[in-house]
Amino acid sequence: MKTLKELISEYRTAGKALGHFNFSDSNQLQAIAAAAKETGLPVVVGLSEGEREFFPIAQARALVNFYNEQGVEMYLNADHTYGVEKVQHAIVDGVDSVVVDGAKLPFEENSHLLSTSVKYARASGREVLIEGELGYIGTSSNVMESLPEGAAITEDMMTKPEDLRRLVEETGIDLVAPAVGNIHGIVLHGQPKLSIARIAALNMAAGVPLVLHGGSGSSDEEFQQAIQAGIAMVHINTDLRVIYHDTLKKTLDEGKETTPYKFLTPSVEATRDYVAQKMRLFANM
Repeated sequence: MKTLKELISEYRTAGKALGHFNFSDSNQLQAIAAAAKETGLPVVVGLSEGEREFFPIAQARALVNFYNEQGVEMYLNADHTYGVEKVQHAIVDGVDSVVVDGAKLPFEENSHLLSTSVKYARASGREVLIEGELGYIGTSSNVMESLPEGAAITEDMMTKPEDLRRLVEETGIDLVAPAVGNIHGIVLHGQPKLSIARIAALNMAAGVPLVLHGGSGSSDEEFQQAIQAGIAMVHINTDLRVIYHDTLKKTLDEGKETTPYKFLTPSVEATRDYVAQKMRLFANM
């Protein structure tokens, strides 16, 4: 199996993007693995700090290893990690990459946090990618009535090419997630649009692969344009939560089934179908 760094580089060169899908339990992970097996495509799965309080990294690592043994090309990411100590714990527990989230910090503090994280990853004895963030896009992977306060969705607030270049050069990060009109979660009223022109400008400046966070709520056309402009990985979480929740609620409301594998199966299948569709889209299939 290729390393994650090799795979991202390969996808970036080919004008494709890897799909990154968050999960909170083994059923969601099973669905993502089924989608990867169905499509024959590699996939990255992620656990935020909140998600891994419920589903520990060590447990997830064991299951990812199991799926690897079954022929699924799956990589494990520690999503949205705050603080060096938690970065270190994630690396020790076996992740392939860490998103170090200093998006709300002043530039210098974000840079220091990332530099320290990179040094620790390089000294770990194995390849662990460090992804930085520049530009605040909210923190909630939920359905919201309005935009999160302070989200960088206007042109003047979005990540600037010169700032992104400086962050990459100062820290040595492997990947970077900018603010380009994207937000975490889904907004019921006024979902912002991605700035494809800003993505293209940042791609020229960054020198490392760009990652799009907050993919839920964006159209397939927007995804295609963003990938053409230089996005190498797309993160999706909220859409998966909504699909899993709504399908499960519908199943339980419609019957009196009490057997878990029976009432959970529709949610797993719906999640699998959504993930497979997005994986094919991102890979230009």
